[in-house]
Amino acid sequence: MAEAYVKQTIENEVGYIEFFHPAHNSLPSDILARLADTITEAGQNDKIKVIVLKSGGDRTFCAGASFNELISINDEATGKIFFSGFANVINAMRKCPKFIIGRVQGKTVGGGVGLASATDYCMATKFASIKLSELNVGIGPFVVGPAVERKLGLSGMSQIAIDANSFYSAEWAKQKGLFTQVYEATEELDDAVKVLAENLCNYNTEAMAEMKTMFWQGTEDWDTLLAERAAISGRLVLSDFTKETLKRFK
Repeated sequence: MAEAYVKQTIENEVGYIEFFHPAHNSLPSDILARLADTITEAGQNDKIKVIVLKSGGDRTFCAGASFNELISINDEATGKIFFSGFANVINAMRKCPKFIIGRVQGKTVGGGVGLASATDYCMATKFASIKLSELNVGIGPFVVGPAVERKLGLSGMSQIAIDANSFYSAEWAKQKGLFTQVYEATEELDDAVKVLAENLCNYNTEAMAEMKTMFWQGTEDWDTLLAERAAISGRLVLSDFTKETLKRFK
């Protein structure tokens, strides 16, 4: 079985950050930590002007939290630490002084929708349907909620958070403002991402950094907010409902 990884490559001043996990690109703590660190480092690397966030594999961008890890959480402190992993990645993306372009090639669930929402410009294929499935297992999209709401609005976010069993199409996500364009195939998506990212490298990096600060205005409290949200998820993951549900999924 292929090994999980986070890797970065630089091509024409574009930093491509790619994550992969054999379980549909789900995200355990170690991958989340590496992802947050890699994004922070890329933000400080003078050789990189624009960042592209992508995942390996064909049909799934990200399946969200690692089920195996969720099942193994036995106390609130551990739960908070696990969910803080998502908070750390979102905050790293928020604070990064460079534009982050999302490349979403396939289905995206839970925490994955949070990652896509925390990019500054997100492009996808028609296979990139989204689902906030957290309520299904007895928790809620507490940590990713602010990022998703920032892109979809409260109405769109609450719609997919309540209808936790349904995938919403890439076209729906585009209409709501999460995706900027939706392409027929991954090859087309990759070409478009490359053209946009390399074109942005011709612009003034200071202007882009100032624009990014402007786009994220009003989120300065997210270090505290997302930590509080992680504590809520960490508590709920220990509920009898969630423990029973996770056993069934296993």
